[in-house]
Order: sequence, then structure tokens, then C-alpha cells
Amino acid sequence: MPASGFSKNSRLLKAADYKAVFDGAQFNFSCRHFLVLAVSNELLRSRLGLVVAKKNIPGAVQRNRIKRHVRESFRRSPGLARPLDLIVLVRKDADKLSNSQLSQQISALFQDLNIKLTEAPKHIGRS
Repeated sequence: MPASGFSKNSRLLKAADYKAVFDGAQFNFSCRHFLVLAVSNELLRSRLGLVVAKKNIPGAVQRNRIKRHVRESFRRSPGLARPLDLIVLVRKDADKLSNSQLSQQISALFQDLNIKLTEAPKHIGRS
């Protein structure tokens, strides 16, 4: 896989990783179609998890399209102010957005998160 890919060390893989973010979310940002939850981690990189419910996006093709756009936006976004575990939850009717609208909304959420991180104290979430 090329260096610009979305490798396993960039993903939340275990149920325990997802649970830690859901239970201890320090930051959350949302718009009509997406909710982003984030918690600081002790790693040197940020990791991404996706939740795209079949109930909200019934078509597999559309679910996969949305996941590709979220991953690409995460990969292309400038580095976050500090390492985070992120979960992006996709809400109902996100499949109605065009590709450019998807990219714009997701990028805007990541930018808002980065702004909030630069304003927040560094010790949040650290023991």
C-alpha cells in the first residue's frame, strides 16, 4: 500500500477503542449529516473510526462512497494539533449529498475540530 493510503495504524480497529471514544468524548462537532466525537490518545498519530448505519444509509454503494470520502478527508486534512481517536457517525440523508458537498462538510468539521484543539488546554484527557 502506498504511503498516502489509509493503513491499519490510522484506524480504530477494536470495540474497546470505539467504546473509549463513545464513553469519554472530550470534543464533539456536528452538522446535519455528521457527528464527530474525539478523545485524546497517547499515540503519536490520530486514528479514525466510522459508524455508517444501514438504517440511516440503506444502500451499500452509498455507505461505501461516504466512507471513502470521510477517509480521504481525514487523510488529506492537515495534521491535527494533537493525536486523537476520532469517530465519525453518519446521519440520515447523508447519501443525498453530492461528492463535493460531502467533502466540504467533512473538511469543515475537521477544521472546526483543529481550531478547538488549539484553544483547548493540552492536559485534557491525559492522566
